[in-house]
Amino acid sequence: MCRVFAGQDPEGYRPVNRSVRIGGHSTSIQLEATFWLLLDEIAQSQGLSTPKFLSKLYDEAIEINGEIPNFASMLRTTCALYLRGHRPQDAELEALRHEAA
Repeated sequence: MCRVFAGQDPEGYRPVNRSVRIGGHSTSIQLEATFWLLLDEIAQSQGLSTPKFLSKLYDEAIEINGEIPNFASMLRTTCALYLRGHRPQDAELEALRHEAA
């Protein structure tokens, strides 16, 4: 069992920094390459660029929770939720696509 996990390609857990604009400020976020690939996929599935998706996610999380203690951790758990099948409803997706256009 552990060979599946232990034998994975090291490229997948290579740290990658990306500069994005969040909350009106430029910032750098470091995540493993696999998480960036998943975030790109999530953003694309919602008709958004990855920076736009991250900014929107940040703004909505601030609105709902008031603060985000660790945005990088939130992004990792967003990927986990996505992999577990949690997806926005069709109406939410349509609103996102309309807003992005």
